[in-house]
Amino acid sequence: MKVLQIIPSISLVYGGPSQMVMGLAAALAREGEKVTILTTDSNGDSGQAPLDIPLNCPVQQDGYEIIYFRCAPFRRYKFSLDLLRWLKVHAQEFDVAHIHALFSPVSSAAATVCRQQKLPYILRPLGTLDPSDLRKKRQLKQLYVQLIERRNLAGAAAIHFTSDQEAKISERFGVVTQDWVIPLGVVPREGDGGMGGWGDEKNQVYGHWGIPADKPLVLFMSRIDPKKGLDLLIPALEKLLVAGCNFHFVLAGTNPQDPDYEEKIKSQIANSPLRSHTTITGFVSGELKASLLQAADLFVLPSYYENFGIAVAEAMVAGIPVVISDQVHIWQQVHDSESGWVGATDVSELVELLQAALQNPQERQRRGLNAQKYALQHFSWGAIARQIVSAYQQILTN
Repeated sequence: MKVLQIIPSISLVYGGPSQMVMGLAAALAREGEKVTILTTDSNGDSGQAPLDIPLNCPVQQDGYEIIYFRCAPFRRYKFSLDLLRWLKVHAQEFDVAHIHALFSPVSSAAATVCRQQKLPYILRPLGTLDPSDLRKKRQLKQLYVQLIERRNLAGAAAIHFTSDQEAKISERFGVVTQDWVIPLGVVPREGDGGMGGWGDEKNQVYGHWGIPADKPLVLFMSRIDPKKGLDLLIPALEKLLVAGCNFHFVLAGTNPQDPDYEEKIKSQIANSPLRSHTTITGFVSGELKASLLQAADLFVLPSYYENFGIAVAEAMVAGIPVVISDQVHIWQQVHDSESGWVGATDVSELVELLQAALQNPQERQRRGLNAQKYALQHFSWGAIARQIVSAYQQILTN
């Protein structure tokens, strides 16, 4: 089977969606499928240079190929006419297209091209059909739906959601759709021991950033965005300091699409009692990211809405217990498997959860081991790829 994966960008500065597409492509390739990713050279919207890669020709990676196209004429929106021209010419060489992101011009236009060329396509909305997300730029999105996106949804062979909760609450604008609920995968690092913050990894990370070695490390590692609940987390951590809790907070992440909000958060911490208990790392990736995950004692993500929460799954596979809101759509799995603590998007409740976790290292370790066991079983790319291949085949058969 020849499969297209289409996404506006796979630069890691955009976080989970980029990681997911590359992880899925590699897993599908291991299942024997021929996979091509179509994407742009976008590398953030705040002045970063474009990705330094060959354009308009296949780049081989991990058993699949990527074709990058120049963002033009609308770089801010990760749009590429060259990508759409290529798709129009080559669409009939493929069996199915998997398109990631709605309300993104290049993804929306790609769906239109696929319909014109009779190429079956699956849409993965990335949480954009969540009512909370639809409230942002409401009037513009309503117009976008009327002109483009309702037709794309109606023409899709399936809509790919990553959790039951995402599928349940997502808007379809009156369109009846075939829904897939297939989670995202994570790649465990060799040697993950499920100890959630013990051993050499912790010493290396503490030494790298000068973090005091006698304090539990509380990690936030995600895009610095208003929906992630930092307006809940920062005051909750301040209250914990007042209550005498011993911890060090690490804020890891960036937001190339909203640098003003990122600066606001940094300034808030700098003018808070948290400043002497916080390390801000910026964007981390590769071995540094893996080591930071291994060193953490507790992972926290009190998001207002999260269609899956790939960062949560990454923490779990590293053996770290998690503290998340019940708006992170894998909260039920976390709760049922006792992989962490789950609560409402409320400062007082978040304080109670964090306090319970920080004051009981034995319980943190138990829940961390539960988290790793659950993640390795349910968020394995191999199992997920087999589910997706089966779903692709069903579409082609129908």
